[in-house]
Amino acid sequence: MERHSELKGKALLFLLFLWILWFLNVSARTIFSPILPLIEDEFMIRHARASSIFIFQSMGYAISVCFAGFYSGRFGYKRSIALSLAITSFALFLLSFVKTFSTFYLFSFILGLASGIYLPSVLPFITEYFVENKWGKSIAIHDSAASISIFSTPLVILFSLHFCTWRGVLEVFAVVLLISAVIFYSISDEIKIRHSQKIRLGNLFKTRFLWIAIIIWVFAAGANIGVYFIVPLYLTKELSLSIGSANSILGMSRLGGIGVAVLCGFLIDRFNLKKLMFAMLFLAGICTILTGVVPAGFIGFSLFFQAIFMAGFFPAALVTVTKMFSSETRSVAIGIILAFSVIFGGGLVPYLLGFAGDFLSFRFGISLLGILVSLSSLLIFSLKELK
Repeated sequence: MERHSELKGKALLFLLFLWILWFLNVSARTIFSPILPLIEDEFMIRHARASSIFIFQSMGYAISVCFAGFYSGRFGYKRSIALSLAITSFALFLLSFVKTFSTFYLFSFILGLASGIYLPSVLPFITEYFVENKWGKSIAIHDSAASISIFSTPLVILFSLHFCTWRGVLEVFAVVLLISAVIFYSISDEIKIRHSQKIRLGNLFKTRFLWIAIIIWVFAAGANIGVYFIVPLYLTKELSLSIGSANSILGMSRLGGIGVAVLCGFLIDRFNLKKLMFAMLFLAGICTILTGVVPAGFIGFSLFFQAIFMAGFFPAALVTVTKMFSSETRSVAIGIILAFSVIFGGGLVPYLLGFAGDFLSFRFGISLLGILVSLSSLLIFSLKELK
C-alpha cells in the first residue's frame, strides 16, 4: 500500500470513509444511552440493573480489543473490520426482538465483542496509509467521528422516536452497518505488516508506560463514555426532566467536542504532548465535578465543556500510544489499553453511577468520579519515555 504524505485526493476520501465506519461503530455502542429510560420503563427495572447492560457490552468489547491485536494481522485487517461491522449489525438486529431483559446481557456482550475488533484493526490502516508526520492530523480527523457520534446519536434517536419505537431504531442502524461492511470490503485493499514471533503478552505487561496509560485511560473513559451512558437516567429520574429534554441536553452538550477533535490534530504536531494531555484531562475532571453539583439548568454547560476537553484528550492519547510502541506491538498495546479502559471506565463506572443513583444520588457518584479524573491527570507527567 502506497504511503501518502498529504491529506488530499484519494487518501482524504479513504480517511473520510474510515471516519464514517468509526462513527457507526461508536453509535452502535452508545445508542442505548438515549433509549435507556424507555428500556427501564418497559421492563420495569431499577437504575443499576438497566445500566448493567453496559458492563456486558464492555466485557465483550474488552475481550475483543485485547485479542484483536494478535489475530487481526493474521486474519487480515480488512477482513477483521468487515467482520466487525457485519456482526455488530447482526447483534443490533437481534436486540430489537428482545422480550426479556436478561436476554439483553447476551446480545450486549456480542455487540461489544464485535465492535471491539474495529479500532485495533483500523489504526494500522491509518499508520500504514500516511507518513508519520501526518499521524496526528489523520488520527485526530478519524477520532473526531466519536465526538460527532456522541453529539448526534441522542438527537437522531429523539427524531427517530417520532416515527418508530426504540426497537425500530436498532433495526435501522443494523441495516446501515451491514451496507457499510459490504462497501468497505469492496473498495479497500489489505495491508501487510510483518509480525515478529517474539512478541509476548507478558513482555508488554512488564512495560511501565503501558500500566500508566491504562490507569489514565480508565478514568478518561469513565468521565467520557461512563458519564454519557448515565446522563439520561440522571436527568430523567433524579432531576425529573422529560426524555426529550434529557436527550436534547445530552446531544447538544457534545456539540463543542466536534471541532476540537480536528483542531487537536494540528496542536499535537506543534505542542508538547504531555502538557496538552494533562490540560485536557484535568479540566475534563473539573467539568465532571461541576456536572454533579451545579443546578439542573447549568448541567448542559458543564457537559458542553467536558466534551470539549475530552475530545481534545483522546486524539493526543492515541498518538502517544502509537509513538510509544513499534508497528509490530502497536495494535496489541492499543487493544490492551482499550480493554481495561472499556471494561472499567465504560462498563463498571456507569454501573457504579447507577448504583449510586439507587442508594445515594447520581450527583454524589458523578462528583466523586470527577475528583478521581482530575487526580489521574497528574500521572501523565510520569511518562518519562515520552519526549
